[in-house]
Parts: sequence; C-alpha cells; structure tokens
Amino acid sequence: MTDLSTGDGQLLDNADTLLATTSALLDKAFSALKSSCTTDGKVSAARLDARQLVSYELSLSWAECTAARFFLQHARRLVETSRDDLVTELAALFTAEAVNNTLARLRARPADYGLDRADIDGVSDAPAAATFLARNLAAQHMGALGDAVLQRDGDLGPDLLGEHHSMMRATFRRFADSVVAPLAESVHREDLDIPDEIIEPLKEMGLFGLSIPESYGGLQENDEEDTLGMIVVTEELSRGSLGAAGSLITRPEILARALLKGGSEEQKQHWLPQLAVGEPLCAVAVTEPNYGSDVAGVSLKATATEGGYLLNGAKTWCTFGGKAGVLMVLARTDADARPAHKGLSMFLVEKPSTGGHAFEVKQDKGKLTGRAIATLGYRGMHSFELFFDDFFVPAENLLGGPDGEGKGFYAAMAGFAGGRIQTAARAVGVMRAAFERSISYAKERVVFGQAIGEYQLTRVKLAKMAAVLLACRHITYDVAALMDTGAGDMEASAAKLFASRTAEWFTREALQIHGGMGYAEETPVSRYFVDARVLSIFEGAEETLALKVITRALVEQAA
Repeated sequence: MTDLSTGDGQLLDNADTLLATTSALLDKAFSALKSSCTTDGKVSAARLDARQLVSYELSLSWAECTAARFFLQHARRLVETSRDDLVTELAALFTAEAVNNTLARLRARPADYGLDRADIDGVSDAPAAATFLARNLAAQHMGALGDAVLQRDGDLGPDLLGEHHSMMRATFRRFADSVVAPLAESVHREDLDIPDEIIEPLKEMGLFGLSIPESYGGLQENDEEDTLGMIVVTEELSRGSLGAAGSLITRPEILARALLKGGSEEQKQHWLPQLAVGEPLCAVAVTEPNYGSDVAGVSLKATATEGGYLLNGAKTWCTFGGKAGVLMVLARTDADARPAHKGLSMFLVEKPSTGGHAFEVKQDKGKLTGRAIATLGYRGMHSFELFFDDFFVPAENLLGGPDGEGKGFYAAMAGFAGGRIQTAARAVGVMRAAFERSISYAKERVVFGQAIGEYQLTRVKLAKMAAVLLACRHITYDVAALMDTGAGDMEASAAKLFASRTAEWFTREALQIHGGMGYAEETPVSRYFVDARVLSIFEGAEETLALKVITRALVEQAA
C-alpha cells in the first residue's frame, strides 16, 4: 500500500469535508429543480416528469454519496475500536469515486441542474479536494490497495456487529455453505423448485418467524423490531444462492407486516403463528401485467357476493406462487374510488401448495391457474402469472375484516416497508459470493506466466470491488438499525437503489476476472451475474424509485 501522508483520522476528515461540499452542490441542484417545478407553491409532478434525466441522475448521485457517508461512519468506528488502515483507505477510495462520479454527471449538463460550471469546478479544483482526489484515484494507489486486499485473502475487517447478530450470521453462514451452496447450481441450471433439503431445516431454525412477534409464535421480541437481524440472515442466505434461499424470508415478512398493520386480532392470532413456522409458505400477488410499481393502479376485481368475494383478473411476478399455501392478493373493491388507491382491499387467498411450473385450483364455479415465467436467473422460487376466474374468497379472508375494505393499499405499503432494505442485503450477499470467488481465482489463474492477481488492472478491479462491497454492506446495516427506531425510510431507498444497481456491475467484473470460465454455466459467477440483474427491477424498479420516491422527496424538502 502507498504510504499514508496523513493519519487515519485526517484522511477521513478530508473525505468528510469533500463529501459535505459535494452534497451541498447536490442540495443546490435539488433546490434549482424545485424552483423550476413549483406551481402555486406546490411541486408539479408533470413538471418533474419533464425533467426525468436530471431527476434520475440526481437520485443516483445522492444515493452514492449517502453510501459514502455511511461507509465513512463505519471507518471512523473502526479507527476508534481497532486500527485498520485498509478499511480507512477503501473508505477514502469510495468517497473519491462517489464525488468524481457525481461531479462528472453535473459537469456534463450544468445548466440542466441549475448550476454554473464554476460551481462544479469550485468543488473539484479546491486545493485540498484536488489533492485528495489525485491521491486516492491514482492508478498506483488503487493497485496497491488491490494487492492489500489479495494479501488479506479478501478479509475486509470486522463488521462490528453485536454478539447476538454475530451468532445469527455464523449460524446461517454455516447453513449457506453446507446446505444451500451445494444445491444452488442444480436448482439454477435445471430450473428446479427450492428443495425441501433447504426449506425444512430453515423452518426448524426459525427463519420464517424472524419478523413475527413472540406473542404470535415468532422470534421477534414484542414491540421491538430486529431489521438488522433479518438483514444479516438475508445476506448470508443470498451469498449461498439468491434464488434458492436469499428471498425465502421476504414474503413472510411482507405478509406479517401487512397483518400487523391492518389485520384484525382474530386474523393475527390465526395466521401469524402459522407463518412463523412456515406452514403454510406464502407469496405476494400485487403486480399486474399493466401495473408494476404503480400499485395504486391495480385493477384485479373483487366483487362482493354471498359469504365473500369473487376475484377476477390477472397478476404477474408472483414469486413462489406455486409452493405458497396462501397468497396476499391486492384487489379493487371499488372501481369509482378517488383517489384510486382508496378502492383497494387486501385478501388472504388460500390454495394448495404445488411444485413445478404450473398449477390449477378448481372450485365449484371458480378457478385459479398459475404459470411460471421463464427467467434468465433468480430461479428456484419461480415467479408466476396468475389468472383468477370467479375465484371465491370467504369474507373472513379480507384483511382487517369488514373495516378493511378500501384499506389494502396501506396494508401493502406497510408490508413492503422492509422490502427495499432487504433487497439491498440480498445484493450484498450476491456481491460477497462473487468477491470471494474472484479473490480465489485471481490467486490461482496463471496467464502469461503469472497469476492474474499480480497484474495491476486485476488489482484495481479488486480494490474498487472491495470498496463498493463495504459501502453497500454498511449503509445496509446502519439503515436497518435506523429503521428499528422508526427512521431511515429515505436512506433505505438509497441503499436499495445503489446496492442493486452496483451488484450488476460488480458481478460483471467478477465474471470478467474469470474470463471464459466466467461465462460457463458450471462456474458460479455466471449465476451471480444473471441473478444480480433482477435486483434493480423488483421491490420497485430503479427508475420508479429514483423518480417517484427519492427525487420527489428531496425536491419537496429542498430550500
């Protein structure tokens, strides 16, 4: 590693200062965007939509800078507990990259951001900033960091988790290594159902009860959420396989949150203990062929009839819909409601658990059919298209009972509250698996007489991968802790946006390090690459997240 010209604390101080200056520039751009999109004192959605490129790039920049902020906080905690020069250097590298990427976006079209070129150059050309960027982005320096990563065999320092969460990590890491990983390739390449060899032990380990309070048969302490615990478990299972294990916890968490938010006490007593033990497994049916992230536009019809409702219409991307014994279905009970989301209700639709790629459930008059959608990755759970044809659901399965009609949208939002941060954790798990494989291969593979890890370009790749992995991990951990205090929603959006988008680049680099073997299905990195591609699409497509959630909120908050 290149010699440090300053101590750990000074390097982090310099990084903090430059990041703060860059963030202030983003604030100025958000304020300018607000000025151009405000009509009669209110932000106009139509005017924002007319500035989508600017909105999208501002959101990306804000998310990346937010990740840098959390990474620097972790590096400072590490300096206080046990000096680790490598983590400090990686935090500085990531901050330099985040600032450089942000300034490049702004510099490409300053007028669109309401900025002058001098505003941007004033940040990068300030003597301290120029010195920091030159030092941390120098090729020799990054190569030296990559060499340090290789010498430490990919060990990126302590994660600073408490004893409870460290034990959870160790338990599920062992399971991922010994059970999930050996089965992952066959599940992916043969497009199999997740085998019982994975599901049954996880039931016994209490996986499905992690988000359910003890009073309802789960493992979560009453009135105390443990989002960080779920994040740690999700990361480890995703490291074993995203499709065969990493998402198993997500559906029961969504349904549990929806029940706790909008269910009657009788429904909670009935369903939560069953979900806690994985009997039945569950799935979520919200997305429709014409309505993806626009949940308020759901059109599947629920018509009141004697003793219940008849469901008619289609759903799509219902992950695990075949094996699930209960579906959380969002349907429209009032076609004339304004605003439209107040006409939605949530139903718990029971069905037999069915393996394979298709199923059909017949009633006296109604029918529910499902067909698995062929996908390039994320196999194992299977995502289904569902078709409801006068399918009867008893009245007691309306979430919230009679008072729950018209409140389904709010139950859905409560259910999805943890989805974004969980997706960030899944991204971290996939990146960790790809990183570990890349470290091993870089040491073993010999090209032109030396291991590929001895070449500067490989080392630079590994340094940047290590920095990104740590940034994604620690924004995810810290935001999970924030969410347990009732805060962190915006930061969760940043974590999901940045980690999901980054995982695609990250696994591409891992595949590239493996060369031709990386493209072979027999090599796990090819699976990581195609699995990672889904992360920026589900739980809210990155464009919707950037434009409708992040930019909208930050513009409204702007001065």
